Formats: sequence, structure tokens, C-alpha cells
Amino acid sequence: MNTGVEACYSTLKIARKWGYEKKGIPTNEGRLVFAAENFWGRSFGAVSSSTDPDAYTNYGPFMPNFDIIPYNDINALENIFKEKGEYIAAYMCEPIQGEAGVIIPDKNYLKQVRALCDKYKVLWIADEVQTGMGRTGKRLCVDHDFNINDKENNGPDLISLGKALSGGLYPVSAAIAKTDEIMDVLTPGTHGSTYGGNPLGCKVAMTALTVLKEEGMCENSEKMGNILLKALQEFEKEFSLVRTVRGRGLFCAMEIEPHDDVNAWNVCMKMKDNGLLAKPTHDDIIRFAPPLIINEQQLEECLTIIRNTLKSVS
Repeated sequence: MNTGVEACYSTLKIARKWGYEKKGIPTNEGRLVFAAENFWGRSFGAVSSSTDPDAYTNYGPFMPNFDIIPYNDINALENIFKEKGEYIAAYMCEPIQGEAGVIIPDKNYLKQVRALCDKYKVLWIADEVQTGMGRTGKRLCVDHDFNINDKENNGPDLISLGKALSGGLYPVSAAIAKTDEIMDVLTPGTHGSTYGGNPLGCKVAMTALTVLKEEGMCENSEKMGNILLKALQEFEKEFSLVRTVRGRGLFCAMEIEPHDDVNAWNVCMKMKDNGLLAKPTHDDIIRFAPPLIINEQQLEECLTIIRNTLKSVS
């Protein structure tokens, strides 16, 4: 496919079709479950599953048969499965929520999700559009918890990929299924995209994957990410403005305590003026996602800018 939202849409369509044809859900009664604070695009389907007013306001009416539960709440997931499990085709969540502010779930959450989905015969979809391709220090974020290789696969049933799949060069995304039984519900003519699977996009993606491996970008993400997070933790101790920090690999966030005219947006604008680009999320969260090729000297320059900016606004 071309975009992240198309990749997610593809996994959801596959899951719904699997639900009818393999699980035996009654026609047009299939349900999909999403985690609150998710972000997977701006289509009607995506905003129908959103809890962000900026995403869904004035775009209704919304898609039916969508259920939204709190993220990182395994009891909420089991409760919805107990209540509606015979109609649920899939649960989709991000291994780490990106747009919500780099929200990292409890250590065993994803393994518990896997177990519950197995128990209730529900497909688990991992949205790795933001977290995949080395961003968190592993090839996929779910690689921190599962073994996914040629010999075994105990991870998600479906994975959506985009963004870094092409190294940021070309629009290309993908929906990946764990088994042929899942993917093969799509037969010729039942799904497609004008530019989906185009040769240039596929070649770019294959090359990006090769470079990711050969140049050790996942390993660099883990190493540089540890340095970044340690420095951010020091800033948390140094500046009362910083409420908390968190991260995995080169995917980190800083929560600040807004006051007067100081909020995440303004701090990011000051960082920009000082030579560093960062992304504000909501009013109080700043996300840091440096290039996977960043070296220690460059990272130290970034940290100096962050520290000087925090000092100027504190």
C-alpha cells in the first residue's frame, strides 16, 4: 500500500473478513476493538476509533461496531471479550502509543494481549507504523516481547508498517499476516490500491530493510536511545518544568508542567530557533525521535540545545 492508514485499513479488512469466514461471526455483526488515545490516520475509520476531539469533531456520523477501551488495561480488554467476544474479529493497538505521547505499556501487557486473543479467538493487530523499523531499538517494537523469525512466530496476528519502511523516501506501507490462513481470506479482486505494490515502492522498501540491517541502525537506536533517555532523566532532576520523561530506543518523550505562556508548543518553537526540531503532543508533551543514524557527537549537540532551551524557559 502507500500510507500508514491504508496499511491499518488493510489489516482491519483482513480481520473482519477472517471473522466472517473463519471464526463464523454472523454477517455484518463483526466488531473491532481499539485502544483509547490511538492514532492511525485521518480517514473516517480512523477518526471513528479516535478519542481525540481534534481528530473526530465534526466528522460524524461514525463507523458502527467499533469499541474503544483504555490502553494498557488488560482487565478492560478481557471484559470486552467476555461481553462481545463472539462478535469481535480483532483488537488493534500500538505497542507503544506514539501520538499519545510515547506511552509505554506495562511490561507484560502485550504478552497478556496475545494470551487473551488466543483464548477468545480474536486477532491481535499491532500498529507498528510509528514504532517499527528500528525506532525503539529493535526491528519491530514487538520484538522486545516476542520471537518473530523464520523458525517461530508468537507475536501479533497482523502488523501494519509504513513511514520508515521506505526510509522516508517513498510512499509505501504494508500489512503483514502471521499465517496464510489469515492473509488468504483476501482473494483476487477483493482488495487493492491504485499504486499498491508498485515495483519502485517495493524496491525502495526492500533496500531500506537491507540498509537497516547492514548498517546496524537498530543497534544504534538502542545505544543512542539509552544515552538520550539518561540525559532526559537528568533534565527531569534539574528542571522543575520537566514533570517526567520516558522512552525506548530513539523514541522518547518529555512531559512538562505548563505555566504562563510556556507549553509544549512554545518550548518546541524555542528549540527550533536554537536549531533542534521536536514535536509537541497535546499541551504538555514533547516527543523526540532523532534519525536512526545519529551519532553520539550529534546527539550531544541536541542535548545541549534541549538543556539550554529548558534553562531559558524555566
